[in-house]
Amino acid sequence: QEQLVESGGGLVQAGGSLRLSCAASGRTLSSTAMGWFRQAPGKERVFVAGVSGSGSIVDYADSVKGRFTINRDNAKKSVYLQMNSLIPEDTAVYYCAASRYYIPVTSESSYEGWGQGTQVTVSS
Repeated sequence: QEQLVESGGGLVQAGGSLRLSCAASGRTLSSTAMGWFRQAPGKERVFVAGVSGSGSIVDYADSVKGRFTINRDNAKKSVYLQMNSLIPEDTAVYYCAASRYYIPVTSESSYEGWGQGTQVTVSS
């Protein structure tokens, strides 16, 4: 099974930016969509952003549209999440995962091979 490792989380003030990275080991992921999810304390894990295998199709949760950008570098087997204009409500553990499909979908059950997560904390 694919191993995914997230990095780039940290503590940032509201209005700041962070760039998360997700590195995959093993087989190439260019045939599968990749997604970012997040889980805030006491809440369920939710979809944040997804990108198709080629990188040409992206999808975002309404709460992050216009602030977050997802992209991927298949040669490096990596996926990125650029997060700008961060707000305290963005505080969560962020996870990346590989989809079973080529096109990004929002359903958590469509993803597998979850990473361990990286903590993002936004202070007000």
